[in-house]
Amino acid sequence: MSGGEAAASRRQGYLGLGSNIGERRAHLQAAVEALARHGVSVLRCSSTYETEPVGLVLDQPEFLNACVEIVTEHGPAELLDACKEVEREVGRAVGGPRHGPRVIDVDVLLLGDLLYESERLTLPHEQVTSRRFVLVPLLELAPDLVLPGGEPLSASLAALGKGQEVRLAGPPLTAQTV
Repeated sequence: MSGGEAAASRRQGYLGLGSNIGERRAHLQAAVEALARHGVSVLRCSSTYETEPVGLVLDQPEFLNACVEIVTEHGPAELLDACKEVEREVGRAVGGPRHGPRVIDVDVLLLGDLLYESERLTLPHEQVTSRRFVLVPLLELAPDLVLPGGEPLSASLAALGKGQEVRLAGPPLTAQTV
């Protein structure tokens, strides 16, 4: 493959990171560093945000969340596999309740303007427009970001109303490129 072909196959995207067990910021940073070892360059990282639990298990510690802008040659399934491997490397145990406490969570939010659906992954992520803990750091990185199909994510954030508290907790993580 020539250099031009390699560049043409690289896709820009966004991942969401979260942790609510142990040294949360250290887990987020470890995930960023591990992504680089799995063919995923992290170009930019958002600030970190303290967020209340959302979903099926509300009685658990607060999360530290961030989003990262990436570039990769992986397709959607391969990117998901890389994210799952990073979760294992950073210490996430297999199993446990859905939306329960976890050392690390690495979610594929967007991959270019790709619309994709499989049993394991939907792109854009099916909850990207309904989760303040995703929208706030994502819009910090890309204030004018628009979903495939033309929906501005800033409009999604404005439509959420009250709830899902998100507080600035710290500076951006350190990006890692391949």
